[in-house]
Amino acid sequence: MFKRTLTLAILLSFVLLISACGKKESKPEDLSAVQPIINVSNNMQITSPQFKNNEEMPDKYGCKGTNINPPLTISDVPADAKSLALTVDDPDAPRGDWVHWVVFNIPPETREIAEGSVPAGATQGTNDFGDMSYGEPCPPFDTHRYFFKAYALDTMLELNAQTTKQDLEKAIAGHILDKAEIVGLFTRK
Repeated sequence: MFKRTLTLAILLSFVLLISACGKKESKPEDLSAVQPIINVSNNMQITSPQFKNNEEMPDKYGCKGTNINPPLTISDVPADAKSLALTVDDPDAPRGDWVHWVVFNIPPETREIAEGSVPAGATQGTNDFGDMSYGEPCPPFDTHRYFFKAYALDTMLELNAQTTKQDLEKAIAGHILDKAEIVGLFTRK
């Protein structure tokens, strides 16, 4: 009886271990890791008329489309903002976080970023494709999440087009007045 119970316990432990190994650990997006945020109102919003938060983006904004960014609307920007910054990244990429778009020194009065455009006066940084433009979502498998993150800053940035997302995050440390994000999903079909 003891051997049978012990064998059953070992078998159950083995099954639990195997099922745990198959689970992909998901890490929630932690915007506070970008550095301290000062005078946060948490009122700023970023939305799109083409998709809602955590919903599929239309195909034309991904690899079946024309490599154009979706239209975005930014609202409730703090009155004392000197500039806005925007990043788009995919934390579900096989090699880890993959950056699709870096834009900074967006005029603070900007309320809309039109489809396939960059706001006048803004600078595009370098994405992980090595381009200074929007890089279309094209996940190799499954559905991936694309985080469109907008930051209201208390400064203009002295950066150039070779600026990566990591460079941008260092530069905005201590200058973030508010932030907002919308997540678009994309599935390669």
